[in-house]
Amino acid sequence: MVDPVTAFVVVLTTGILALAGLTLDGGLALAAKTRATGQAEAAARAGAQAIDLTAYRANGTVRLLPAQAIAHAQAHLATENATGTVTVAGDTVTVTVTTTRTTQLLALVGIDTLQVHSHGSARPRHGVTATDP
Repeated sequence: MVDPVTAFVVVLTTGILALAGLTLDGGLALAAKTRATGQAEAAARAGAQAIDLTAYRANGTVRLLPAQAIAHAQAHLATENATGTVTVAGDTVTVTVTTTRTTQLLALVGIDTLQVHSHGSARPRHGVTATDP
C-alpha cells in the first residue's frame, strides 16, 4: 500500500517540475520567437530591395521583381541559417520563419520540442520622409 504522504510528495514534485519547465522553456521559446521575428523582418527587407530599376529610372515607378525579391529574401535566410517561406503579393514581400526549439525541463513531462513561427513583411518605398505607423 502506498503511503498518502509519499503520493502527495510525488504529485507535488511533478507539478513543481512542470511549472519550472513552463517558466524555463517558455522563456527560451519567447527568445526564439523574438529571434525568428528579427530574421523574418530582415529577410523581408532584403527582398524588398529587388526593385525594377528600369521602370524606376524611366518614370519613377517603384515595383518589385518578384523572382528576384524571393531570391534575395531566401539568400538572407540562408546566411542566418534560418528556414522559412517567402511570398510576394503586389509590392509586399512576406517572410515566415519557422524554428523548432528542444525543451529542457518540459521533456520530463513528455513535451520534447516547441515550434515557433514568426512573420515579417516589407515593401519598397520611394522618397521615404517619415516612418510608417
